[in-house]
Amino acid sequence: MTILGIDPGLATVGFGVISSDGRSLRPVEYGVITTPAGTPLPRRLSMIYHDVQEVIAAFRPDAIALEELFFYHNVTTAIDVAQARGVALIAAANAVTDSQLFEYTPMQVKLAVCGYGHADKLQVQQMVKTLLHLDDIIRPDDAADACAIAICHANTGMNGAQYTIR
Repeated sequence: MTILGIDPGLATVGFGVISSDGRSLRPVEYGVITTPAGTPLPRRLSMIYHDVQEVIAAFRPDAIALEELFFYHNVTTAIDVAQARGVALIAAANAVTDSQLFEYTPMQVKLAVCGYGHADKLQVQQMVKTLLHLDDIIRPDDAADACAIAICHANTGMNGAQYTIR
């Protein structure tokens, strides 16, 4: 099974593609989609939408998992990230069926990857490195987070919140 994890953001969207046979995990590809600061918001959202579509088309995942947003102290940032997450979600929804699209909270991701729902960022990165049999921690952080989301989906037996796409 090929799983695409997406860590949504406006400036940087992390993506991680992993393969799981039910016993072991291996990395396929990971990276980030970036949008330049100063670019008008509609253009940045369009860039995210099209780049997420390209990642999906390139790797044809069996499942796509996105991280749910958690509360930000900066409302403006939260709104921008929510919009970016929305366009990534639309790109995913247009590419797969409702049985292939899932979402996980940050706590669910940490619990599935580290066994502890309050693990810090470094613990998650170290476990991603270990679980994917990598020599180094994945950089940038957004790509590592996306791989953690994909690993969460693989490790939870696909028990994430499933979307109903109409």
